[in-house]
Amino acid sequence: MPFNVTQTIRFQHCDPAGIVFYPRYFELINTMMEEWMASMGRPYDQMHGPDGHGVPMAGLEIDFTAPSRLGERIDFSVAPVRIGRSSARLSIVAAGGGTQRFDCTATIVWLNLTTMRSDPWPDDLRGKMTAFMEDAP
Repeated sequence: MPFNVTQTIRFQHCDPAGIVFYPRYFELINTMMEEWMASMGRPYDQMHGPDGHGVPMAGLEIDFTAPSRLGERIDFSVAPVRIGRSSARLSIVAAGGGTQRFDCTATIVWLNLTTMRSDPWPDDLRGKMTAFMEDAP
């Protein structure tokens, strides 16, 4: 089952027409990623600080299907599609009011911030990520 978080579209996310300015979706995705990692025991302040790791985006492909407007509550979901040695391919979807807003495929990497090279996923984190896969038992 995917991880879900609901976010309110705020004035800061919108252009003068009152709809989300598309680059702001990437900030909303990052907020969702922070919530997801924290739910698996890896809050960003711990990960980027004492743990010395991060999960940067190595790739993003997104299809925008409908606009989001100021004040709307949008549901963001993330589910791993594939988990490799040190990277994971994710499906990220945003929807609100029964309408899908975008469909995204993203690749994240478990990055060692000291060496700036990928490390293998820690076993505990890999297990927790696997539980969010669409076809997980």
